[in-house]
Amino acid sequence: MNAAVTAYIWYLVVAGPGGGMVVMPTGFDAREQCEAAIVEYQKTAQPAGWSVSCLPAAAAFLGEGEPEEEQQ
Repeated sequence: MNAAVTAYIWYLVVAGPGGGMVVMPTGFDAREQCEAAIVEYQKTAQPAGWSVSCLPAAAAFLGEGEPEEEQQ
């Protein structure tokens, strides 16, 4: 039995109220690191309507952010 191991690089994504989106250039090795960066960001004054989230590098390719299952 082969087990697939998937490692994501997590990116901080900032979305604006007008539909714009910016992906920060530096990735994180773990989701927890990315979420900690969001917590630090939220300690500062934030512009109205902007949101910040963490996305794995493969999410755009897999559709829903879930790892693909290996075909046997």
